[in-house]
Amino acid sequence: MKGFIFDLDGTIYVDDEIIEGAADTIARLKSRGDRVIFLTNKSIARRADYVEKLISLGVDVSLDEVINSNFITAKYLKDSMGPNDTAYVIGEEPLFDELAEEQIRIADNPEQASYVVLGWDRRFDYNKLNTAFQAWRNGAKIIATNPDRTCPIKEGEIPDCGAMIGAVEGATGETITMVTGKPSSLMATYVLDKVLQLPVENVYMVGDRLETDIRMANETGMNSVLVMTGITNSSMLKTAIDRPKYTLQSVKEIDQI
Repeated sequence: MKGFIFDLDGTIYVDDEIIEGAADTIARLKSRGDRVIFLTNKSIARRADYVEKLISLGVDVSLDEVINSNFITAKYLKDSMGPNDTAYVIGEEPLFDELAEEQIRIADNPEQASYVVLGWDRRFDYNKLNTAFQAWRNGAKIIATNPDRTCPIKEGEIPDCGAMIGAVEGATGETITMVTGKPSSLMATYVLDKVLQLPVENVYMVGDRLETDIRMANETGMNSVLVMTGITNSSMLKTAIDRPKYTLQSVKEIDQI
């Protein structure tokens, strides 16, 4: 049995259009007995939203097969927070919702927060930047859901959480070291040990981004599989530090590995 971890944006679909052959590929892997998991850094949708979207695109999936950075962030906070700790959250409603599902205590007053959770926020502005900065000055630890600089869309790319990280790091002068999404070992360990429970050499991480999908796979001993349907192009691949074990034009070619 093999385990396949698929990124979503740029790997299975782009915006609301599925990559050609993706649904058939997933169905074929499952029919032969392989385990399939979907793993996304995107924090602006709930796991249930991804299930709904994948089903609408013809992909058979259940909630326990989808993991996002919000879920891993909530798990980390649940394990790390003391009884009086709270988290001030900068992000969109799905992030708040999925933290609440794990009973994470949300701070109303950022100056009294123990943690600042920084997620992709399409209404991020100077006031939110200053709020995060002031909380940090008062001792709060900053956690980011994911390091992605951009997210692929049909027309190109748009800024993602990495842009928020850059703004906060510019203000604090310190690197945000706790990032829960890919390529973090936190996310990789959870998927390998709690979900797939397969030998790492039997696991394939399939994604379109070198510095998240491919790096996480390489650092944890998974088989790294790059698809060319998202962020990465051939010129980027030629100069890449994080190099994939396999390169495919799309997930449709997964039987080649």
